[in-house]
Amino acid sequence: MEVRVEHDSMGEVEVPAERYWGAQTERSRRNFPIGVGLETMPREILHAFGILKRAAARVNYALLPDKMTEEKCAAIFAAADEIIRGRLDNEFPLVVWQTGSGTQTNMNVNEVVARRGGEMADIEGLLHPNDDVNMSQSSNDTFPTALHIAAALAVEDKLLPAAEALIGTLKWIEDEYADAVKSGRTHLQDAVPITFGQEASGWRTSLERDCEQLRAALPGLYELALGGTAVGTGLNAPEGFDTAVAAEIAKLTGKPFVTAPNKFHALTSLDELVFAHGAMKALAADMMKIANDVRWLASGPRCGLGELTLPANEPGSSIMPGKVNPTQCEQVTMVAVQVMGNDAAIGFAASQGNFELNVFLPVTAYNFLQSARLLSESVASFDERCISGLRANRDKMRENLHRSLMLVTALSPHIGYENAAKVAKKAYDDDMSLKDACVALGFLSAEQFDEVFHPEDMV
Repeated sequence: MEVRVEHDSMGEVEVPAERYWGAQTERSRRNFPIGVGLETMPREILHAFGILKRAAARVNYALLPDKMTEEKCAAIFAAADEIIRGRLDNEFPLVVWQTGSGTQTNMNVNEVVARRGGEMADIEGLLHPNDDVNMSQSSNDTFPTALHIAAALAVEDKLLPAAEALIGTLKWIEDEYADAVKSGRTHLQDAVPITFGQEASGWRTSLERDCEQLRAALPGLYELALGGTAVGTGLNAPEGFDTAVAAEIAKLTGKPFVTAPNKFHALTSLDELVFAHGAMKALAADMMKIANDVRWLASGPRCGLGELTLPANEPGSSIMPGKVNPTQCEQVTMVAVQVMGNDAAIGFAASQGNFELNVFLPVTAYNFLQSARLLSESVASFDERCISGLRANRDKMRENLHRSLMLVTALSPHIGYENAAKVAKKAYDDDMSLKDACVALGFLSAEQFDEVFHPEDMV
């Protein structure tokens, strides 16, 4: 392999000749052979770094034109734009399991921008990774800033649209089956009637509340640490840098990013991410419930409840011909479990902010963005490949409804709770209908029973 020699403050390092990264990236690549190729820094973080490096260059050019020249600014712009578009993704080999501040990833970005920017400007050595690309910044404020940018974009541009699309599909289900009366169920036991439309409305509203909670978390994610530099004091950043760079990031993303009012908090606390991920966990919990309800209701098709028919997407068994399984429900429940595990990891990480810095940032980024990505894709797949093709089996719903002993509740106002309980018990013990049991016990005549017993009116 052809190499070139790069140097940093610790000395010289051989780097693969074809790569844009430099000495500090190469040291990290060698020192942290943990999860290589599997658990690299999320692309969303790197693209967010491209946004903040571009924004910082513009503000430095405005505030420190003697240091950030027009030529340097343009070169940073060009390289940062390639990072934002994902064109340089292969230049970021570092893993999550590195320094807890994410310093090496910040330097990876700085080195790539410096070398690629100089190449595009056709001026070797035009940009220095620290002096130019990292001007007015520290890894301690850039990484949490990139994390907030990536988190806000993931929630607002991916997760919320996926959840809202599923809400729309459930609204269609709700309207389509507003008159499909079925047995309700509590404790996995028969309960009084409900329409399938009403049941679906419960699912829909749960997801709507989850979306409300996700939106409530966005303002905290919009607050950026950039400008706090190493410990929150803003050392080596010009006055007004923090406000101006947040405004520039807002302009680049179209999101209302602002500077964090207290940088000491912004560098050491992960409160906003814990809160936002809690909303994602709530969504995961509701998706788990909905997926389980759907697969229970679709169980069978002959030996289960059989009240729903799911789309047949693929063969369900390697040995049982014709079997179709609720695979989309199963992917949802597995994703939900992963998100719940990620929430625990983020909570532990957030509790470890010592003094002026939290050093669990990469693992927080990895888990948060994995949750957002998995949930977004899981919800969209469940919508497209399950709920959109879901159909109610009205005949089976009606059959199950009229076999339910809990319809006896309709008799309570007429014969009393205890007598109604006796009717249900006799019907169960003697395997007879509620009507026959009620008449046999002498509580009502057949005609009187028919006058008061209307399951469809119980909803």
